[in-house]
Amino acid sequence: MADWLLLRLPRTPQEQATWLVVDPRGAATGPPQGGPLSLAAPRAAGRHVVVLVRGTDVLLAEPELPPAKAGAKLHQLVPYALEEQLAEDLEDLHFAIGRRQGDSPRVPVAVVARKLMEEWTRLLKASGLEPEALYADSELLPQNPGQAVALLEEDAIVVRPPSGPVVTLPADALDEGLEIALSGIEPGMPGGRGLILYTGPAEWHRHAARVEAARERFEGIQIQLLTGGSLALFAQQLPATTATNLLQGPYAPVTPHPVGWSAWRLAAALLAGFIALHIAGKAAELTVLDHANHRLDASIEQVFHTAMPGQVDTYEARRQMEQRLAAVRASQASGGFLRALQAIVQAHRATPEAVLQALSFTNGTLQLKASAPSVESLDRLSRRLRQQGWRARLVSDSPAGSAYEGRIEMRSGT
Repeated sequence: MADWLLLRLPRTPQEQATWLVVDPRGAATGPPQGGPLSLAAPRAAGRHVVVLVRGTDVLLAEPELPPAKAGAKLHQLVPYALEEQLAEDLEDLHFAIGRRQGDSPRVPVAVVARKLMEEWTRLLKASGLEPEALYADSELLPQNPGQAVALLEEDAIVVRPPSGPVVTLPADALDEGLEIALSGIEPGMPGGRGLILYTGPAEWHRHAARVEAARERFEGIQIQLLTGGSLALFAQQLPATTATNLLQGPYAPVTPHPVGWSAWRLAAALLAGFIALHIAGKAAELTVLDHANHRLDASIEQVFHTAMPGQVDTYEARRQMEQRLAAVRASQASGGFLRALQAIVQAHRATPEAVLQALSFTNGTLQLKASAPSVESLDRLSRRLRQQGWRARLVSDSPAGSAYEGRIEMRSGT
């Protein structure tokens, strides 16, 4: 596996970005570095690039939504499920959907202003960076099944209860943050009513008295000082993170990252195999027709005399039937299946994250089975086919591990 380049965007144009190179196990290979984003770009070569934005800019929620079989319509339901919690117009917000855990009715959702998404993506592109994931930094705060975990950094406190979404508050609301941590600990949980607090030396110096005043409300508070900043702490969660990637919909990467090439090669080999089978089948069909040609001679003559009694010259009848057969064969050889395959190849170039798994072609209708990281990718593949003049629709989808599998039905649009 390739290393990671974990990069944290600055809060304001006056501040510097920070970044850290991380090995596949999530361990830092050197100290954090800082500076303009253009200095981080050369370190992205050959590495997974993950960008963090401040949790104060992203709303994390877990609304109850219909089961996964709702499929392609799930992203349409999310804005209205959260409408009462949002002050802004829905059109001004970007909604990213995370992975549902098991059979839980709740789905992780990250909400951020489209204006910020445009600003972040424009800044990264201008610096020569093309990340494969954009996370709220609060989602990479470690999780402890028996205790609440909090990060007190600069002007914000991030609280992750043992269950439920992460909450980010201003540092002035420290007391409220500790109350959220306490309320999220259910009686009987292993570890008791404990709290693990990560913070920097400067932040601890400013807020130590308030934390100590709340110590008696917890069964224990562990203080972990981060002398080198929080990037190394966030990096430890990268290999197994379930954070919601904000790069979805119009912000999804348009080019595949390096690890996706193996999946594309498999899809290309699958398409080549199906084309070869189709050509072999047509060759066998032509051989059978050639052998049957001699038998058809007698049949044509018999049918001709039966249909047109009194006609002696059968040459014209045979020539007309041969022309008709040739037209039918030419129509079949250049017909639906090969055109459908060409359309699939073109559509896949625009949705390289989708992996083609199986094809079947019956009576002018092609059934395509594919898998992708999200339902939106499957829906985008279907839309690309429709843009080429095909009647294509996503007829089913279902989660499969960390991806989604779907079936697309397509037929000629004419």
